[in-house]
Amino acid sequence: MSRIETPDPYATDIAGLDSLDVPVAPAPSLARNAWSSAWPVLAAIALALATWQVIDWLNLKPDFTLPGPGKTFGAFWEHRSDLLKASAVTLRRAATGYGLALLIGTLFGLIVVRNRTIRAAIGSLITGLQTMPTIAWFPLTIVLFGLSETAILFVVVLGAAPSIANGLISGVDHIPPLLLRAGRVLGARGFSSYRHVIIPAALPGFVAGMKQGWAFAWRSLMAGELLVIIAESRSLGSQLDFARTLTDIPWLIATMLVILAIGILVDSLGFARAEMAIRKRWGLKVD
Repeated sequence: MSRIETPDPYATDIAGLDSLDVPVAPAPSLARNAWSSAWPVLAAIALALATWQVIDWLNLKPDFTLPGPGKTFGAFWEHRSDLLKASAVTLRRAATGYGLALLIGTLFGLIVVRNRTIRAAIGSLITGLQTMPTIAWFPLTIVLFGLSETAILFVVVLGAAPSIANGLISGVDHIPPLLLRAGRVLGARGFSSYRHVIIPAALPGFVAGMKQGWAFAWRSLMAGELLVIIAESRSLGSQLDFARTLTDIPWLIATMLVILAIGILVDSLGFARAEMAIRKRWGLKVD
C-alpha cells in the first residue's frame, strides 16, 4: 500500500523567505570609484576651457586683456620653474598659518563651549572676528610687524582661527544631551569626556569649520602676499604682482589658475574625503 504524502503547510512560507535572499552586488572597483569621482570635474574643466576658447575666437575681448587658453598655457610652461618655486613658498606659508590657526581655534573653541561665562564674554567676539574682512587687518599688521613673514602669518591665523573655533562650538552645541549623559554614566569625565565623547560627536561641525577656516586662510594668504612683498621669497602672490606690473596677462592668468588648482586639490583630497569618511561612519552614506 503506497504512502500518501502530506503537503507541508510551511513549505510555501519558507519558499517565500528564500526568495528574499538576494545576493549582494560586489563593491565597485577602485578604478571605477576614481572615474566616477573624476569625470564630473573633468567635464566641468572641459566646458570651461571650451567656453574660454569660444570667447577668444569671437574676439569679444582683445588678447592684451583676455588671452586665449593657448597663450595662457604657453605662459604657464614658460614660467613653470618660477611657478613651482612660488607654489612651494606659498604652500609652506599656508601649512604653517593654517596649522597655527587650527591649534588656536580648537583651544579657544573648547574653552568657550564648556564655560558659560567665557562664552558670554567672548562668544560674539569670535563671530565678529570671523566676519571682519581680512584686508582690514593689514594696515595695523604692517605697522606692528613690518613687511615680514610674521605679518602674513598673523593675518592668516586671524582669518582662519575664528571659523575653526565657531565650527567646533557649533558641533558641540548639536551633540544630543542623552549622549553626554551616557558618557558620564560610563565614566567619561574631564579629558576622557572630550577624547571619547565630545570631540568624536562634534566632528561633522568641526570639520565644516576647518574647511571654512582653510578657505579664509587661503584668501588671507593671497591678500597678504599681494600686499607684503618679500624680495627673497617669491610667492604666488608676488608672481601676480610682477605679472600685473609687467602687463604680462598670460602669466597673470596662469598664476591665477595655479592658485585655483591648489584650492581645488586641497578641498578634494583633504576635506571632501574627511567629510565622506565621517558621513560613512555615521551611517549617512550608502556605498
